[in-house]
Amino acid sequence: MARLVKHEQNLPYEIPEGTELPVYICACGLSKTKPFCDGSHRRTKDENAGEIYVYDENSRVPVIKQY
Repeated sequence: MARLVKHEQNLPYEIPEGTELPVYICACGLSKTKPFCDGSHRRTKDENAGEIYVYDENSRVPVIKQY
């Protein structure tokens, strides 16, 4: 079953303690290396606040609110 998951943060969470290097956990939902950040959140920088988007490999489409 397909689902639309809303992610409200467009930057990763940093986990600095207990690691050799800082570790970043994906918070945008776009990373290909989940749970770790791969930098995909850069694609979300120019999103409009309050809007919902669907992403694929190369593009993004705004979701039209129907409720």
